[in-house]
Amino acid sequence: MDTLRALSAFVHSVELGSLSGAARALDTTQPTVSKLVAGLERSLGVRLLRRAATGLSLTEEGQRFHERARRMLEDYGDAVADARAQVQQPRGLLRLSAPVTLGQRHLNAMAIEFLRLYPDIELELALDDRFVDPREERIDVSLRVGGALPPDLVARHLGSWPRVLVASPAYVAARGKPRTPNDLLAHDYLRYAAGDDGVLLTGPDGAVAVPVRSRYRVNNAVALLDSVLAGAGVSLQPTWMVADLLAQGKLVRVLARHTGPAQELHLLYAPRRQLPLRVQVLVDFLAQRVAALPGAAKATRR
Repeated sequence: MDTLRALSAFVHSVELGSLSGAARALDTTQPTVSKLVAGLERSLGVRLLRRAATGLSLTEEGQRFHERARRMLEDYGDAVADARAQVQQPRGLLRLSAPVTLGQRHLNAMAIEFLRLYPDIELELALDDRFVDPREERIDVSLRVGGALPPDLVARHLGSWPRVLVASPAYVAARGKPRTPNDLLAHDYLRYAAGDDGVLLTGPDGAVAVPVRSRYRVNNAVALLDSVLAGAGVSLQPTWMVADLLAQGKLVRVLARHTGPAQELHLLYAPRRQLPLRVQVLVDFLAQRVAALPGAAKATRR
């Protein structure tokens, strides 16, 4: 039995959800894929897949075997690339995950630049605000904004971006600027829907908690920023989000001596003895470009 071919047939069947899908991906026939998977099961002495009219499902043994089989194929692919001297020219498919707003505001342009630099690489950019585990979802690199860091992943720290209070010039002209944190109580304060009422600020006299309530809350950061630009109120925004708008005069900063909790940005990827060159160049590219986003505090390594 061709073990590598059988492993590939099994992994493709699982991840594409059918033997026919695996056959198309591998440019072979469904009976061939079925024979390869059956031969693999015989050699292992366990059943890996349940076959039914509704589709395929993994047995308990199959679930445990699938992740290791996938990693074996990845390692083999990396070894083949090295043997063929492809290490000098990165190539292949990369999957990158990032929060929606960061992707829309900055990362999409970075992705286009990256593809121009590396013409033999294909890139899938998945924008999602939930935490994405690179190993479980076949993501090569995940860009994380805040949140706890998984201990079993490599986390490359890119920098810190403070949050600042901003409003539109039209709002300030109509309502005036707050002079002290407690003045926010008399203003329309806009916030992200997942947060709590109130805002924590740090200024010349230390930390202060202001019990502002928000009449308008939205669960999308782009919509929240659009509301601020439209003059709906004051909001606390990370500097990577608003530095260019402040420079253009489309927003103004209020309570300029006060900032909110900083946002930390990290790149996450699975630990490996040696990163494939295509992953390494993406990590290095993003580390340089993201760290240069406007408004960053001095970057540190973690």
